[in-house]
Amino acid sequence: MRHPTRYGAIAFTAPVAERQKATGSIHWYGRRRAQGENVGRPDELDTTVTALIRATDSFFLATVTPSGWPYIQHRGGPTGFVHVLDPSTIALADYSGNQQFVTIGNLDENDAVALFFIDYPTRTRVKVYGRAEVVERADDPGLVARLLTTPDGVVKAGCDRALVVHVEALDRNCTKNIPPKYGEARMRESLTLARKGLQDEIDILTSRNAELEREIAQLRGGGDGQRG
Repeated sequence: MRHPTRYGAIAFTAPVAERQKATGSIHWYGRRRAQGENVGRPDELDTTVTALIRATDSFFLATVTPSGWPYIQHRGGPTGFVHVLDPSTIALADYSGNQQFVTIGNLDENDAVALFFIDYPTRTRVKVYGRAEVVERADDPGLVARLLTTPDGVVKAGCDRALVVHVEALDRNCTKNIPPKYGEARMRESLTLARKGLQDEIDILTSRNAELEREIAQLRGGGDGQRG
């Protein structure tokens, strides 16, 4: 039997539970629901979720305005720009953007965030609830410098701050309705494999053509000598 979870306590509010009752899905999710948000210890990132986060080059970050409006922002960078510092902590450099500072301003008022990671080739998605801490470069230059370098050694341009997210809860969705999509690197790899047979044939024909050209050149050379 499933017990109340931190994700259920946060996401499955009373109105949500009413909708679940109306459709019957309360039988699946009701056991995960609890009154209030304090259900045991915060969730931790397992190896599968950690690997997905560390491999991402794109995710979505949601904050809440002081008036209650949700605000969703896309965050992107080189593969590995999102760091998992430990099973309870996600961090990233706050790259320079359009200078609106909506996300950072929202966090100054309310540190609640939701992170949405999705890997299209494997049709995997993970939702993470957390509390975000804005760390200015002046307060911890070492952390900002660390987050500007990916595990593969890619270094981005400087930034003024970092975001450190302390994980509260997470949930892995099913793959339903996620279209498989592939990035540039994966497409190049697939095209290379698809063209391999054709390329081998081209290489053979190119080599044979070069041999014929040499033979023709030799024949022409021998004929000119006889005429002389």
